[in-house]
Amino acid sequence: MKIAVLTGAGMSAESGLKTFRDSNGLWEGHDVMQVASPEGFARNPELVLEFYNQRRRQLLEVEPNSGHIALATLEGEFDVDIITQNVDDLHERAGSSKVTHLHGELLKVRSTFDENLVMNWREDLNLGDFCEFNHQLRPHIVWFGEAVPMMDLAIEIVIKADILMIVGTSMQVYPAAGLIQYANYSAPVYFVDPNPAINSSDRITVLAETATKGVPKAIEMIKEALN
Repeated sequence: MKIAVLTGAGMSAESGLKTFRDSNGLWEGHDVMQVASPEGFARNPELVLEFYNQRRRQLLEVEPNSGHIALATLEGEFDVDIITQNVDDLHERAGSSKVTHLHGELLKVRSTFDENLVMNWREDLNLGDFCEFNHQLRPHIVWFGEAVPMMDLAIEIVIKADILMIVGTSMQVYPAAGLIQYANYSAPVYFVDPNPAINSSDRITVLAETATKGVPKAIEMIKEALN
């Protein structure tokens, strides 16, 4: 039994990670294009590097929440693939073994010379931190306007899934929001979010809950439906 889980910012919010984008569209007081676009990086690389340095420091201070742990524990009974829009490593720290990061990873950096030259990075990243070819390193993050290289794999995972669970996402950020369209029509969908963007139907079960409350409930519902 294959379960695909799509997670967004709400998955990690209860761990203490801010969801980046405020209601007014600003990220930590910055216009999103200032800190999350190739143009922003070209214009003011120091601002962009410091923005992600702050996110990285914050990430290293928090822990997975019970929602992350519940999904990791689910691997004991099902074939679970997690597709996340989040750039944190909380799914991995909770114990999930198959995690696909659509938008990159905060604890990795890559070369501006060769995007395939990726390395683990837990410290601050500064101007003058170069790859082996003497080119500046940048956050290993998919910025606005850039391709989402893991999207094809994510689509393949959803197509093959018997069950789809969606947790803590507004379903507004594309192409990730379009993944639900690839789910097999016979695959039930469980949507966990305190402010759900979609409604319940014959196929979709909506739980208007936070991740720590809603994920365990969705798991129980899945197990009951299979018994």
